[in-house]
Amino acid sequence: MKNIIGSLALALVVLAGCKVSKDVATPKDAQPEAFRNAVTTSDTSSIADLQWKNFFTDAALQKLIDSAIVKNYDMQVAVKNIEAAQLQFKQVKWNYVPTLGLNVTASTNRPSDNSVTGLSIKQYNIGTKHVEDYNANLALSWEADIWGKIRSQNREALALYLQTNEAKRAIQTNIVSSVSQGYYNLLMLDEQLEIAKKNVKLNDSTLRIIKLQYDAGQVTLLGVQQAQAQLEAAAQLVPQFERDINVQENGLSILAGRLPDAIERSAKLNDITFPETLSAGVPSAMVSRRPDVRSSELALNIANARVGIAKAQLYPSLTITGQGGLNSFKSSNWFNIPASLFGTVAGGIAQPLLQHKQLRTQYEVAKVDREKTVIQFRQSVLNAVGEVSDALVRLQKLKEQQTIAANRVKTLQQATNNASMLFKNGLATYLEVITAQGNVLQGELELASIKMAQLSANAELYRSLGGGWK
Repeated sequence: MKNIIGSLALALVVLAGCKVSKDVATPKDAQPEAFRNAVTTSDTSSIADLQWKNFFTDAALQKLIDSAIVKNYDMQVAVKNIEAAQLQFKQVKWNYVPTLGLNVTASTNRPSDNSVTGLSIKQYNIGTKHVEDYNANLALSWEADIWGKIRSQNREALALYLQTNEAKRAIQTNIVSSVSQGYYNLLMLDEQLEIAKKNVKLNDSTLRIIKLQYDAGQVTLLGVQQAQAQLEAAAQLVPQFERDINVQENGLSILAGRLPDAIERSAKLNDITFPETLSAGVPSAMVSRRPDVRSSELALNIANARVGIAKAQLYPSLTITGQGGLNSFKSSNWFNIPASLFGTVAGGIAQPLLQHKQLRTQYEVAKVDREKTVIQFRQSVLNAVGEVSDALVRLQKLKEQQTIAANRVKTLQQATNNASMLFKNGLATYLEVITAQGNVLQGELELASIKMAQLSANAELYRSLGGGWK
Protein backbone atom coordinates (compact mmCIF):
# COMPACT_ATOMS: atom_id res chain seq x y z
CA MET A 1 0.00 0.00 0.00
CA LYS A 2 2.88 2.35 0.79
CA ASN A 3 4.21 1.76 -2.73
CA ILE A 4 0.81 2.68 -4.19
CA ILE A 5 0.56 5.91 -2.21
CA GLY A 6 4.16 6.76 -3.08
CA SER A 7 3.54 6.23 -6.77
CA LEU A 8 0.43 8.40 -6.69
CA ALA A 9 2.29 11.11 -4.81
CA LEU A 10 5.05 11.05 -7.44
CA ALA A 11 2.44 11.35 -10.20
CA LEU A 12 0.92 14.28 -8.33
CA VAL A 13 4.26 16.09 -8.17
CA VAL A 14 4.92 15.54 -11.87
CA LEU A 15 1.45 16.62 -13.03
CA ALA A 16 0.72 19.42 -10.58
CA GLY A 17 2.54 21.95 -12.74
CA CYS A 18 0.52 21.11 -15.83
CA LYS A 19 -1.77 23.75 -17.31
CA VAL A 20 -4.35 22.21 -19.58
CA SER A 21 -5.71 25.40 -21.17
CA LYS A 22 -4.31 28.74 -22.24
CA ASP A 23 -6.16 31.91 -21.27
CA VAL A 24 -7.30 34.46 -23.83
CA ALA A 25 -6.03 37.93 -22.93
CA THR A 26 -8.19 41.05 -22.94
CA PRO A 27 -7.95 42.68 -26.40
CA LYS A 28 -5.67 45.73 -26.20
CA ASP A 29 -6.71 47.11 -29.59
CA ALA A 30 -10.33 47.60 -28.60
CA GLN A 31 -10.07 51.31 -27.76
CA PRO A 32 -8.76 54.32 -29.74
CA GLU A 33 -5.96 56.57 -28.56
CA ALA A 34 -8.27 59.55 -28.03
CA PHE A 35 -11.97 60.41 -27.99
CA ARG A 36 -13.59 62.05 -30.96
CA ASN A 37 -14.55 65.69 -30.26
CA ALA A 38 -12.20 65.83 -27.26
CA VAL A 39 -10.10 68.93 -26.75
CA THR A 40 -6.50 68.04 -27.61
CA THR A 41 -4.34 68.30 -24.49
CA SER A 42 -1.39 66.59 -22.88
CA ASP A 43 -3.35 66.28 -19.62
CA THR A 44 -4.47 62.67 -19.20
CA SER A 45 -6.50 63.31 -16.05
CA SER A 46 -10.27 62.95 -16.20
CA ILE A 47 -13.24 64.46 -14.39
CA ALA A 48 -14.33 60.87 -13.68
CA ASP A 49 -11.45 60.58 -11.19
CA LEU A 50 -13.23 63.14 -8.99
CA GLN A 51 -15.52 61.96 -6.22
CA TRP A 52 -19.10 62.75 -7.10
CA LYS A 53 -19.39 65.24 -4.22
CA ASN A 54 -16.52 67.22 -5.74
CA PHE A 55 -18.21 67.25 -9.15
CA PHE A 56 -21.78 67.98 -8.05
CA THR A 57 -21.34 70.79 -5.52
CA ASP A 58 -24.97 71.87 -5.01
CA ALA A 59 -25.85 71.12 -1.36
CA ALA A 60 -29.44 70.02 -1.98
CA LEU A 61 -28.36 67.80 -4.87
CA GLN A 62 -25.64 66.19 -2.72
CA LYS A 63 -28.20 65.42 -0.02
CA LEU A 64 -30.53 63.89 -2.60
CA ILE A 65 -27.80 61.71 -4.14
CA ASP A 66 -26.67 60.57 -0.68
CA SER A 67 -30.19 59.42 0.11
CA ALA A 68 -30.53 57.63 -3.23
CA ILE A 69 -27.24 55.74 -2.83
CA VAL A 70 -28.26 54.47 0.60
CA LYS A 71 -32.00 53.90 0.17
CA ASN A 72 -32.50 53.11 -3.50
CA TYR A 73 -33.88 49.57 -3.77
CA ASP A 74 -31.77 48.63 -6.79
CA MET A 75 -28.69 49.52 -4.73
CA GLN A 76 -29.93 47.43 -1.82
CA VAL A 77 -30.42 44.42 -4.11
CA ALA A 78 -26.91 44.95 -5.51
CA VAL A 79 -25.47 44.88 -1.98
CA LYS A 80 -27.25 41.59 -1.30
CA ASN A 81 -25.86 40.16 -4.55
CA ILE A 82 -22.37 41.07 -3.35
CA GLU A 83 -22.98 39.31 -0.03
CA ALA A 84 -24.17 36.15 -1.81
CA ALA A 85 -21.21 36.15 -4.22
CA GLN A 86 -18.79 36.65 -1.33
CA LEU A 87 -20.22 33.60 0.43
CA GLN A 88 -19.85 31.55 -2.77
CA PHE A 89 -16.25 32.70 -3.17
CA LYS A 90 -15.42 31.69 0.40
CA GLN A 91 -17.09 28.32 -0.15
CA VAL A 92 -15.03 27.50 -3.27
CA LYS A 93 -11.82 27.85 -1.25
CA TRP A 94 -12.90 24.77 0.72
CA ASN A 95 -12.58 22.65 -2.43
CA TYR A 96 -8.89 22.21 -1.57
CA VAL A 97 -9.81 20.66 1.81
CA PRO A 98 -10.60 16.91 2.02
CA THR A 99 -14.21 15.97 2.67
CA LEU A 100 -14.85 14.18 5.93
CA GLY A 101 -18.00 12.34 6.86
CA LEU A 102 -19.26 10.38 9.86
CA ASN A 103 -21.19 7.17 9.17
CA VAL A 104 -22.98 5.16 11.86
CA THR A 105 -24.98 2.13 10.67
CA ALA A 106 -26.57 -0.94 12.19
CA SER A 107 -28.16 -3.70 10.13
CA THR A 108 -29.53 -7.21 10.45
CA ASN A 109 -29.98 -9.70 7.63
CA ARG A 110 -31.72 -13.08 7.50
CA PRO A 111 -30.07 -14.86 4.52
CA SER A 112 -31.58 -17.78 2.64
CA ASP A 113 -30.59 -21.18 4.04
CA ASN A 114 -29.49 -22.16 0.53
CA SER A 115 -27.32 -19.07 0.01
CA VAL A 116 -23.57 -19.04 0.55
CA THR A 117 -24.05 -16.94 3.68
CA GLY A 118 -26.81 -19.22 4.98
CA LEU A 119 -24.72 -22.35 4.42
CA SER A 120 -21.79 -20.70 6.19
CA ILE A 121 -23.97 -19.95 9.23
CA LYS A 122 -25.01 -23.61 9.40
CA GLN A 123 -21.42 -24.76 9.02
CA TYR A 124 -20.07 -22.61 11.84
CA ASN A 125 -23.15 -23.10 14.03
CA ILE A 126 -23.18 -19.56 15.45
CA GLY A 127 -26.55 -20.12 17.04
CA THR A 128 -28.60 -17.66 14.98
CA LYS A 129 -29.88 -17.36 11.44
CA HIS A 130 -29.49 -13.55 11.45
CA VAL A 131 -26.33 -11.72 10.42
CA GLU A 132 -25.84 -8.44 12.25
CA ASP A 133 -23.40 -5.65 11.40
CA TYR A 134 -22.58 -2.58 13.49
CA ASN A 135 -20.38 0.08 11.94
CA ALA A 136 -19.15 3.53 13.05
CA ASN A 137 -16.47 5.20 10.92
CA LEU A 138 -14.97 8.40 9.61
CA ALA A 139 -14.60 8.55 5.80
CA LEU A 140 -12.14 10.97 4.19
CA SER A 141 -11.84 11.79 0.48
CA TRP A 142 -9.48 14.19 -1.28
CA GLU A 143 -9.11 14.96 -4.97
CA ALA A 144 -5.72 16.30 -6.04
CA ASP A 145 -5.93 19.46 -8.13
CA ILE A 146 -3.62 18.11 -10.84
CA TRP A 147 -5.07 19.90 -13.86
CA GLY A 148 -6.00 23.14 -12.10
CA LYS A 149 -9.74 22.47 -11.96
CA ILE A 150 -10.09 23.80 -8.42
CA ARG A 151 -7.82 26.75 -9.24
CA SER A 152 -10.12 27.54 -12.16
CA GLN A 153 -13.17 27.26 -9.92
CA ASN A 154 -11.55 29.73 -7.53
CA ARG A 155 -10.81 32.12 -10.39
CA GLU A 156 -14.39 31.86 -11.61
CA ALA A 157 -15.83 32.52 -8.14
CA LEU A 158 -13.52 35.51 -7.62
CA ALA A 159 -14.45 37.03 -10.98
CA LEU A 160 -18.17 36.50 -10.24
CA TYR A 161 -17.72 38.22 -6.89
CA LEU A 162 -15.90 41.14 -8.49
CA GLN A 163 -18.63 41.35 -11.13
CA THR A 164 -21.23 41.95 -8.41
CA ASN A 165 -19.07 44.81 -7.13
CA GLU A 166 -18.93 46.28 -10.61
CA ALA A 167 -22.70 45.85 -10.94
CA LYS A 168 -23.18 47.85 -7.75
CA ARG A 169 -20.84 50.54 -9.05
CA ALA A 170 -22.71 50.67 -12.35
CA ILE A 171 -26.01 51.12 -10.52
CA GLN A 172 -24.48 53.90 -8.41
CA THR A 173 -23.12 55.76 -11.44
CA ASN A 174 -26.55 55.58 -13.06
CA ILE A 175 -28.24 56.76 -9.87
CA VAL A 176 -25.87 59.71 -9.49
CA SER A 177 -26.42 60.67 -13.13
CA SER A 178 -30.20 60.15 -13.04
CA VAL A 179 -30.68 62.08 -9.80
CA SER A 180 -28.53 65.00 -10.98
CA GLN A 181 -30.29 65.20 -14.34
CA GLY A 182 -33.68 64.97 -12.65
CA TYR A 183 -32.67 67.74 -10.26
CA TYR A 184 -31.53 69.96 -13.14
CA ASN A 185 -34.80 69.29 -14.94
CA LEU A 186 -36.62 70.36 -11.77
CA LEU A 187 -34.67 73.64 -11.69
CA MET A 188 -35.51 74.18 -15.36
CA LEU A 189 -39.21 73.68 -14.65
CA ASP A 190 -38.96 76.15 -11.76
CA GLU A 191 -37.37 78.66 -14.11
CA GLN A 192 -39.95 78.08 -16.84
CA LEU A 193 -42.77 78.46 -14.31
CA GLU A 194 -41.38 81.83 -13.27
CA ILE A 195 -41.04 82.86 -16.93
CA ALA A 196 -44.67 81.89 -17.59
CA LYS A 197 -45.94 83.78 -14.53
CA LYS A 198 -43.90 86.86 -15.50
CA ASN A 199 -45.29 86.69 -19.04
CA VAL A 200 -48.84 86.40 -17.67
CA LYS A 201 -48.34 89.66 -15.78
CA LEU A 202 -46.88 91.31 -18.88
CA ASN A 203 -49.79 90.16 -21.04
CA ASP A 204 -52.27 91.25 -18.39
CA SER A 205 -50.78 94.75 -18.42
CA THR A 206 -51.01 94.86 -22.20
CA LEU A 207 -54.62 93.65 -22.11
CA ARG A 208 -55.62 96.47 -19.73
CA ILE A 209 -54.10 99.07 -22.05
CA ILE A 210 -55.86 97.63 -25.10
CA LYS A 211 -59.17 97.59 -23.20
CA LEU A 212 -58.72 101.28 -22.38
CA GLN A 213 -58.03 101.97 -26.04
CA TYR A 214 -61.10 99.94 -26.99
CA ASP A 215 -63.24 101.98 -24.61
CA ALA A 216 -61.79 105.10 -26.23
CA GLY A 217 -62.64 103.74 -29.68
CA GLN A 218 -59.00 103.53 -30.74
CA VAL A 219 -59.00 99.74 -31.37
CA THR A 220 -61.62 97.19 -32.29
CA LEU A 221 -62.97 94.30 -30.24
CA LEU A 222 -60.66 92.05 -32.26
CA GLY A 223 -57.65 93.62 -30.57
CA VAL A 224 -59.10 92.89 -27.11
CA GLN A 225 -59.86 89.30 -28.07
CA GLN A 226 -56.38 88.69 -29.44
CA ALA A 227 -54.76 90.17 -26.33
CA GLN A 228 -57.05 88.02 -24.15
CA ALA A 229 -56.09 84.87 -26.10
CA GLN A 230 -52.38 85.73 -25.74
CA LEU A 231 -52.87 86.08 -21.97
CA GLU A 232 -54.64 82.75 -21.71
CA ALA A 233 -51.96 81.02 -23.80
CA ALA A 234 -49.35 82.14 -21.28
CA ALA A 235 -51.62 81.36 -18.31
CA GLN A 236 -52.23 77.76 -19.39
CA LEU A 237 -48.47 77.09 -19.16
CA VAL A 238 -48.56 77.71 -15.40
CA PRO A 239 -50.58 74.60 -14.42
CA GLN A 240 -48.65 72.59 -17.01
CA PHE A 241 -45.30 73.45 -15.41
CA GLU A 242 -46.73 72.97 -11.91
CA ARG A 243 -47.88 69.50 -12.94
CA ASP A 244 -44.47 68.64 -14.43
CA ILE A 245 -42.75 69.88 -11.25
CA ASN A 246 -44.85 67.56 -9.10
CA VAL A 247 -44.20 64.60 -11.41
CA GLN A 248 -40.44 65.28 -11.40
CA GLU A 249 -40.41 65.60 -7.59
CA ASN A 250 -42.19 62.26 -7.34
CA GLY A 251 -39.66 60.63 -9.65
CA LEU A 252 -36.71 61.98 -7.66
CA SER A 253 -38.30 60.89 -4.39
CA ILE A 254 -38.70 57.33 -5.67
CA LEU A 255 -35.09 57.31 -6.91
CA ALA A 256 -34.08 58.37 -3.41
CA GLY A 257 -36.01 55.43 -1.94
CA ARG A 258 -38.74 57.43 -0.25
CA LEU A 259 -42.41 58.21 -0.74
CA PRO A 260 -43.29 61.00 -3.19
CA ASP A 261 -42.76 64.38 -1.57
CA ALA A 262 -41.46 67.89 -2.24
CA ILE A 263 -37.79 68.21 -3.17
CA GLU A 264 -35.57 70.80 -1.53
CA ARG A 265 -33.68 73.19 -3.84
CA SER A 266 -30.69 75.26 -2.77
CA ALA A 267 -30.10 77.10 -6.05
CA LYS A 268 -31.74 78.33 -9.21
CA LEU A 269 -31.03 77.06 -12.70
CA ASN A 270 -28.63 79.85 -13.63
CA ASP A 271 -26.73 79.48 -10.34
CA ILE A 272 -25.39 76.05 -11.33
CA THR A 273 -22.10 76.21 -13.21
CA PHE A 274 -19.38 73.86 -14.42
CA PRO A 275 -15.89 74.65 -15.71
CA GLU A 276 -15.76 75.77 -19.33
CA THR A 277 -13.55 72.80 -20.28
CA LEU A 278 -13.99 69.34 -18.77
CA SER A 279 -11.13 66.89 -19.25
CA ALA A 280 -12.17 63.51 -20.63
CA GLY A 281 -8.76 61.85 -20.27
CA VAL A 282 -7.81 58.89 -22.46
CA PRO A 283 -9.94 55.89 -23.53
CA SER A 284 -7.64 53.33 -21.86
CA ALA A 285 -8.25 54.93 -18.47
CA MET A 286 -11.99 55.04 -19.13
CA VAL A 287 -11.99 51.30 -19.93
CA SER A 288 -10.40 50.50 -16.58
CA ARG A 289 -12.81 52.82 -14.77
CA ARG A 290 -16.24 52.18 -16.23
CA PRO A 291 -18.08 49.48 -14.24
CA ASP A 292 -19.89 47.98 -17.24
CA VAL A 293 -16.66 47.61 -19.23
CA ARG A 294 -14.86 46.20 -16.19
CA SER A 295 -17.71 43.70 -15.83
CA SER A 296 -17.22 42.62 -19.46
CA GLU A 297 -13.50 42.20 -18.77
CA LEU A 298 -14.29 40.06 -15.73
CA ALA A 299 -16.68 38.03 -17.89
CA LEU A 300 -13.64 37.07 -19.97
CA ASN A 301 -11.86 35.93 -16.79
CA ILE A 302 -14.90 33.81 -15.98
CA ALA A 303 -14.92 32.35 -19.51
CA ASN A 304 -11.21 31.51 -19.24
CA ALA A 305 -11.83 29.75 -15.93
CA ARG A 306 -14.75 27.78 -17.34
CA VAL A 307 -12.67 26.63 -20.29
CA GLY A 308 -10.04 25.45 -17.81
CA ILE A 309 -12.65 23.57 -15.78
CA ALA A 310 -14.14 21.94 -18.88
CA LYS A 311 -10.70 20.93 -20.18
CA ALA A 312 -9.67 19.48 -16.80
CA GLN A 313 -12.77 17.25 -16.88
CA LEU A 314 -11.23 15.44 -19.88
CA TYR A 315 -8.14 14.33 -17.95
CA PRO A 316 -7.64 11.71 -15.24
CA SER A 317 -8.56 12.60 -11.67
CA LEU A 318 -6.50 11.43 -8.70
CA THR A 319 -8.53 10.66 -5.59
CA ILE A 320 -7.21 9.46 -2.22
CA THR A 321 -9.69 8.01 0.24
CA GLY A 322 -9.41 6.76 3.77
CA GLN A 323 -11.80 5.14 6.19
CA GLY A 324 -11.43 4.10 9.80
CA GLY A 325 -13.63 3.29 12.77
CA LEU A 326 -15.28 0.50 14.69
CA ASN A 327 -16.96 -2.58 13.23
CA SER A 328 -18.54 -5.60 14.89
CA PHE A 329 -21.04 -8.38 14.22
CA LYS A 330 -22.42 -8.03 17.75
CA SER A 331 -23.67 -4.87 19.39
CA SER A 332 -22.07 -5.91 22.67
CA ASN A 333 -18.61 -5.88 21.04
CA TRP A 334 -19.16 -2.76 18.93
CA PHE A 335 -16.97 -0.48 21.04
CA ASN A 336 -14.53 -3.16 22.13
CA ILE A 337 -11.18 -1.45 21.48
CA PRO A 338 -8.83 -2.36 19.90
CA ALA A 339 -10.54 -5.51 18.65
CA SER A 340 -13.25 -3.62 16.73
CA LEU A 341 -10.91 -1.10 15.13
CA PHE A 342 -10.47 -1.13 11.35
CA GLY A 343 -8.96 1.18 8.72
CA THR A 344 -8.49 1.35 4.96
CA VAL A 345 -6.58 3.73 2.68
CA ALA A 346 -6.97 3.78 -1.09
CA GLY A 347 -5.90 5.85 -4.03
CA GLY A 348 -7.23 5.80 -7.55
CA ILE A 349 -6.96 7.48 -10.92
CA ALA A 350 -10.15 7.78 -12.93
CA GLN A 351 -10.08 8.57 -16.64
CA PRO A 352 -13.37 9.32 -18.42
CA LEU A 353 -13.64 7.29 -21.63
CA LEU A 354 -17.07 6.97 -23.22
CA GLN A 355 -19.57 9.58 -22.04
CA HIS A 356 -21.36 10.16 -25.33
CA LYS A 357 -18.78 12.89 -26.09
CA GLN A 358 -20.44 15.10 -23.49
CA LEU A 359 -17.23 16.31 -21.85
CA ARG A 360 -15.60 17.17 -25.17
CA THR A 361 -18.75 19.01 -26.29
CA GLN A 362 -18.84 20.94 -23.01
CA TYR A 363 -15.23 21.98 -23.57
CA GLU A 364 -15.87 23.11 -27.14
CA VAL A 365 -18.99 25.05 -26.05
CA ALA A 366 -16.95 26.75 -23.29
CA LYS A 367 -14.42 27.89 -25.92
CA VAL A 368 -17.20 29.25 -28.14
CA ASP A 369 -18.70 31.08 -25.15
CA ARG A 370 -15.28 32.60 -24.48
CA GLU A 371 -15.07 33.85 -28.06
CA LYS A 372 -18.50 35.44 -27.60
CA THR A 373 -17.27 37.11 -24.41
CA VAL A 374 -14.35 38.68 -26.29
CA ILE A 375 -16.80 40.08 -28.86
CA GLN A 376 -19.06 41.40 -26.08
CA PHE A 377 -16.08 43.08 -24.42
CA ARG A 378 -15.20 44.82 -27.68
CA GLN A 379 -18.83 45.92 -28.04
CA SER A 380 -18.92 47.30 -24.49
CA VAL A 381 -15.77 49.35 -25.15
CA LEU A 382 -17.20 50.58 -28.45
CA ASN A 383 -20.44 51.65 -26.76
CA ALA A 384 -18.56 53.38 -23.94
CA VAL A 385 -16.29 55.33 -26.32
CA GLY A 386 -19.35 56.30 -28.37
CA GLU A 387 -21.18 57.59 -25.29
CA VAL A 388 -18.22 59.76 -24.31
CA SER A 389 -17.89 61.15 -27.83
CA ASP A 390 -21.64 61.88 -27.93
CA ALA A 391 -21.45 63.72 -24.61
CA LEU A 392 -18.45 65.77 -25.76
CA VAL A 393 -20.06 66.93 -28.99
CA ARG A 394 -23.34 67.61 -27.18
CA LEU A 395 -21.52 69.91 -24.76
CA GLN A 396 -19.73 71.73 -27.58
CA LYS A 397 -22.86 72.33 -29.63
CA LEU A 398 -25.05 73.21 -26.66
CA LYS A 399 -22.54 75.90 -25.73
CA GLU A 400 -22.90 77.37 -29.22
CA GLN A 401 -26.70 77.11 -28.99
CA GLN A 402 -26.70 78.79 -25.59
CA THR A 403 -24.72 81.76 -26.91
CA ILE A 404 -27.09 82.21 -29.86
CA ALA A 405 -30.22 81.70 -27.72
CA ALA A 406 -29.03 84.18 -25.08
CA ASN A 407 -28.40 86.84 -27.73
CA ARG A 408 -31.81 86.13 -29.26
CA VAL A 409 -33.57 86.51 -25.91
CA LYS A 410 -31.73 89.76 -25.24
CA THR A 411 -32.83 91.09 -28.63
CA LEU A 412 -36.43 89.94 -28.08
CA GLN A 413 -36.58 91.54 -24.63
CA GLN A 414 -35.41 94.83 -26.14
CA ALA A 415 -37.95 94.44 -28.93
CA THR A 416 -40.74 93.87 -26.41
CA ASN A 417 -39.82 96.98 -24.44
CA ASN A 418 -39.62 99.05 -27.62
CA ALA A 419 -42.94 97.70 -28.89
CA SER A 420 -44.63 98.55 -25.58
CA MET A 421 -43.30 102.12 -25.60
CA LEU A 422 -44.21 102.65 -29.24
CA PHE A 423 -47.68 101.18 -28.64
CA LYS A 424 -48.31 103.54 -25.72
CA ASN A 425 -47.33 106.45 -27.96
CA GLY A 426 -49.46 105.27 -30.84
CA LEU A 427 -46.51 104.37 -33.03
CA ALA A 428 -47.02 100.57 -33.02
CA THR A 429 -50.06 98.31 -33.34
CA TYR A 430 -51.30 95.91 -30.67
CA LEU A 431 -50.37 93.02 -33.00
CA GLU A 432 -46.71 94.06 -32.86
CA VAL A 433 -46.84 94.10 -29.06
CA ILE A 434 -48.55 90.72 -28.83
CA THR A 435 -46.11 89.17 -31.29
CA ALA A 436 -43.11 90.55 -29.42
CA GLN A 437 -44.40 89.23 -26.09
CA GLY A 438 -45.11 85.79 -27.55
CA ASN A 439 -41.64 85.61 -29.07
CA VAL A 440 -39.87 86.57 -25.85
CA LEU A 441 -41.87 83.94 -23.94
CA GLN A 442 -40.79 81.18 -26.29
CA GLY A 443 -37.22 82.46 -26.41
CA GLU A 444 -36.85 82.50 -22.61
CA LEU A 445 -38.39 79.03 -22.30
CA GLU A 446 -36.00 77.67 -24.94
CA LEU A 447 -33.01 79.31 -23.22
CA ALA A 448 -33.95 77.58 -19.96
CA SER A 449 -34.22 74.25 -21.80
CA ILE A 450 -30.77 74.72 -23.34
CA LYS A 451 -29.27 75.58 -19.94
CA MET A 452 -30.75 72.40 -18.46
CA ALA A 453 -29.47 70.37 -21.42
CA GLN A 454 -25.98 71.75 -20.80
CA LEU A 455 -26.05 70.70 -17.14
CA SER A 456 -27.41 67.27 -18.07
CA ALA A 457 -24.68 66.86 -20.70
CA ASN A 458 -22.05 67.56 -18.04
CA ALA A 459 -23.60 64.90 -15.82
CA GLU A 460 -23.78 62.46 -18.75
CA LEU A 461 -20.12 63.05 -19.64
CA TYR A 462 -19.17 62.37 -16.02
CA ARG A 463 -21.17 59.10 -16.06
CA SER A 464 -19.98 57.95 -19.48
CA LEU A 465 -16.36 58.37 -18.37
CA GLY A 466 -17.04 56.06 -15.41
CA GLY A 467 -17.50 58.71 -12.72
CA GLY A 468 -19.94 58.51 -9.84
CA TRP A 469 -19.02 55.35 -7.93
CA LYS A 470 -16.28 56.98 -5.85
